[in-house]
Order: sequence, then C-alpha cells, then structure tokens
Amino acid sequence: MTAVEWSDGAPIYRQLKDRVVAMMLDGVLRPGDALPSVRQVAAEYQLNPITVSRAYQELADDQLVEKRRGLGMYVTEGATARLMASERERFLREEWPMVLERIQRLGLDPKELLDPKSKWGQA
Repeated sequence: MTAVEWSDGAPIYRQLKDRVVAMMLDGVLRPGDALPSVRQVAAEYQLNPITVSRAYQELADDQLVEKRRGLGMYVTEGATARLMASERERFLREEWPMVLERIQRLGLDPKELLDPKSKWGQA
C-alpha cells in the first residue's frame, strides 16, 4: 500500500476498503495474494486495528477475500471479475447519467469526445 491521506467525507474503514478494492481492480492485488496483516496496516497508517479489521471483514462479507486460519486474508478467485461487474453496473446506474447530462448541457457531441482524432479524444 502507498501513502494515504484520509478524508473526512467517509469512515476510514470504508476508505481503506475502497483502496484495497482499487488495488484489486488495478491488478496490484490478484487472486491468491495475501493482504497485509491487520497489525501491519494499523502500524503503517497509524490506525486502530479494529478499523482495519472492519474494512477486511467487509471485504470478506463481499466474498472478495477469505480468511485462512493462521495465515491471514487472501484475495479470492473471481474477486476481480465480480468487482469489475459490480463497479461497471454502479457506474452506469449512478455516475453515467450525470456525465451524460453534463455533456448534453454543455452541447458536446459524445461521438466527437470518443474520437481519438478529435481534440477532445486525445489524452
């Protein structure tokens, strides 16, 4: 894990969970990989171990990680695919309508935005 700045907008356990999810989606954590121990994360980020445990428990409840007795928490097989599907569905349901509305409000052409030859399509 990398340097972290916690925001006041959401509970820290939720922010930690979201960071682990992002690492899974980015391929940093792959199925079968071990998560850092609760104690290690708590010490590294100066968090209460209960906060870290709560984030890890939510990941386990979502079947993204599994606890292996005496060994720690591991990313489950299929976790990335499940995450990708749920994140895509959430984006299309919650975020895309707002993006599309803004595109329309600004009079932008979605086709031009996606055209790599246009000034908007260039990264």
